[in-house]
Amino acid sequence: MVNRRGYALGYSEKYEQPVWVCYLLTADEVRNKTVSRTDDFRADPRIITGSAEPEDYSKSGYDRGHLAPAADMGWSRKTMSESFYMSNMMPQNQELNRGAWQNLESRVRECALKEGSVYVVTGPVFDSGKKHRVIGRNQVAVPDACYKVLYSPNGGGKMIGFVLPNKTVKNRSLADFACTVDEVEELTGLDFFSVLPEKEQERMESSFSLEAWPLEEDGSGNGI
Repeated sequence: MVNRRGYALGYSEKYEQPVWVCYLLTADEVRNKTVSRTDDFRADPRIITGSAEPEDYSKSGYDRGHLAPAADMGWSRKTMSESFYMSNMMPQNQELNRGAWQNLESRVRECALKEGSVYVVTGPVFDSGKKHRVIGRNQVAVPDACYKVLYSPNGGGKMIGFVLPNKTVKNRSLADFACTVDEVEELTGLDFFSVLPEKEQERMESSFSLEAWPLEEDGSGNGI
């Protein structure tokens, strides 16, 4: 595990990318964006086994998709810069990264503004029963899907998950990809928010309500 000022991550040498990245996004951080995107993609020296490198993605047809988005890390120069370590990237379909996934990231910032704060966990989904395409000298695996899990501690607490296939997604609402946190855990083999009391986890992870989240339509047809 690597802890940074803006986020923490768990890195997989097998897949050469994180299997999870988590952070707390607050309303103040969204409002106080003072640093512009740097695009200083680089290998992560804190990955002892060696992280992926920017060149691994060159001419691959896949974007270097942020897990902790640069737009969420613009509240300090350090957090913005650290968001461009390759240990915070996964290979994403270009149209997904620049379309529905980007829209979901934007909706998450709206949630932080309206909820006051939201915990975010993001990562790749791999079908363990298949051989995956790899890219670059470091053999970076291309995930089958991408997940995002949200937890708001306000008003008694609530959670929701999203799983988007790693391919072009057009003319579909984000609501089509919403699911329970339990479902994301089953797909990934991860246990999210395990520090919470077990009964609270069971209550929030087993169901979700789209109406309870401020994930609104933005006029593009890509919102909830």
